Amino acid sequence: MLKKLMSLPTELYQNRKLVLSLAKNDFKTKYAGSYLGIFWAFIQPIVTIFVYWFVFGNIFQNGTDRGAPYVLWLVTGLVPWFFLQDGLVSGTSTFLEYNYLVKKVVFKISILPMVKILSAFFVHVFFLVFVLLLYVFYGMQVDFYYLQVIYYSFCMFCFMLAVSYITSSIVVFFRDLTQIINIVLQVGIWMTPIMWDFPDLGLAENGLVASLVKLNPMYYVVNGYRTTLIDKIGFWEYPSLTLYFWAVTAILFVIGILLFRKLKIHFADVL
Repeated sequence: MLKKLMSLPTELYQNRKLVLSLAKNDFKTKYAGSYLGIFWAFIQPIVTIFVYWFVFGNIFQNGTDRGAPYVLWLVTGLVPWFFLQDGLVSGTSTFLEYNYLVKKVVFKISILPMVKILSAFFVHVFFLVFVLLLYVFYGMQVDFYYLQVIYYSFCMFCFMLAVSYITSSIVVFFRDLTQIINIVLQVGIWMTPIMWDFPDLGLAENGLVASLVKLNPMYYVVNGYRTTLIDKIGFWEYPSLTLYFWAVTAILFVIGILLFRKLKIHFADVL
C-alpha cells in the first residue's frame, strides 16, 4: 500500500521537466486562434471582480469593519476561488482532453492532472501580483506576512491536485461529473465567505452555522489569504484549521491515488 501511494509523487518528481514543458504548452494553446490570445485568461476574472465589487460593494461597504477597503477584501477572496475553479474544471477533463496520450502505453499519464493544475497556477500567479499591486496602490503596508501567500497557494495547489486525481479518474466513465462539478462550484462560491462575512448575515464566528461553513477546505485558504494580507496573522495561529485542512487533503490524495491506480488500466478502452 505504501509503495502504491509513494509511486505517484515519485513519478511526478522524476518527470518534473516534462510536466513544466507540457504545462507551458497547455497554457499557450488554450487560447490559440483567438485575437486576444492568453489575455482571455485574465479578462473574464477581472470583469467578474468589478461586477461583484459594484454590486456587493454597495451592499456591504458600510457594514462590518474588514480592516481594508471592500474591494481589497473582496478581490483577496476571489483570487483563490478563481484558481480553484480553473484548476478543478480543467483538471477533471485532463484524460478526456489528452486522450491521445492516454492511449500511448509508454506515456506516464499520471503526470497529466499535474500539468493542468500547473497551467492554471500560471494565471493565479498573475492575479497574485495584481492583488499585491492593488494593496500597494491603496497604501497598505507590505511586510513579511505577504510571504504566506506562497504557503496558501501551495495549499490550494495540493488540494486541487488531490481532488483532480479523483474527478479525472471518474469522469472517464461518468461524463456527467463535469456538469455536476460546475454546479457545485456555482453553489460553493456562495457557501464560502467570499462576497460576505459572518457578521454581515448576523452570524457568530463561533456559532453552529459558522462551524459548518468552516468544514469547507476553501474556507481555510480564503481566510488565510485575508488574514495574511489584511490582518497580519500567521497560519500557525490557526492550528486546528491547519491540521484539518491538511488531514482532508491527505485523505483525498490517498483516495485519488488508489482510485487512479485501479481505474487507469481501463482508460484506453473507454476513451
